[in-house]
Amino acid sequence: MGDEKSGEAVNGNSSSGVGGNQRQVVDIYPLGCYYFGSKEAIPFKDETLSDRVERMKSNYAARGLRTSVEAVILVELFKHPHLLLLQVRNSIFKLPGGRLRPGESDIDGLKRKLSRKLSVSEESNEIGWEVGECLGMWWRHDFETLLYPYLPPNVKRPKECIKLFLVKLPMSRRFIVPKNLKLLAVPLCQVHENHKTYGPIISGVPQLLSKFSFNIIDT
Repeated sequence: MGDEKSGEAVNGNSSSGVGGNQRQVVDIYPLGCYYFGSKEAIPFKDETLSDRVERMKSNYAARGLRTSVEAVILVELFKHPHLLLLQVRNSIFKLPGGRLRPGESDIDGLKRKLSRKLSVSEESNEIGWEVGECLGMWWRHDFETLLYPYLPPNVKRPKECIKLFLVKLPMSRRFIVPKNLKLLAVPLCQVHENHKTYGPIISGVPQLLSKFSFNIIDT
């Protein structure tokens, strides 16, 4: 999805009993309800893995724990739930979001990042983002270690925390994406446990969503 296409999003609602358990219902609207356009590219850092580690060490020494927030946004296509992902350089897949500023709250930071990457501008006055519950958290125990979905009690100084939030969209919205990013709708079944293509965080999203019931709405 890039220049001039339509698409669509999420909405959350009440709960329903399934097998005696209460499950929240997420309304998913057809991709065709949404408009997609493009805007000027945003700059990316060209750095090696060792450069990134050194940058993380420097930032940690200055500001402490790095906290990032990312959005889980769902749409419907071909009667199946799809996850909205950003693709960088035609290879790397990311959930929309990014690093918090010092002193910034999770919700405010995620709204700012979504506006920067999916709206006309960071200060866009369009319909606001409705950030729902935190679905999960991933931790980097050290600068060079992998991310894990838990924090062992013996790790006293984690270096990074990534929080995933369900974001509920209105029934219509304009997605304006930087020209050097692609916004893709990927089937949840394709993402599930596909670590090689999408990495551990994205491939684990379907499991985080297992407590929800999807209500696909025809429009």
